[in-house]
Amino acid sequence: MAPMVHRLEAEYFGRVIFSYLDADDPRTQVFQRELGFFYQPELYFLDPNGNVIQKFIGFVSEEELRNLFDTHTQ
Repeated sequence: MAPMVHRLEAEYFGRVIFSYLDADDPRTQVFQRELGFFYQPELYFLDPNGNVIQKFIGFVSEEELRNLFDTHTQ
């Protein structure tokens, strides 16, 4: 799934900010708890204020992500 996410990151550069959390990094534990993280992979789409708009657990298709990005970045 990583190649697809990186491809979308390049395509949506300037419209969507991609951030990556290492689940094993103790410095991200607080943020992981705030998000409700419990499974890898998880993807979160946040609004500019940090509110979760959409959470995906497990595989998500490129089409689903494109639709989400296009809906919220027009």
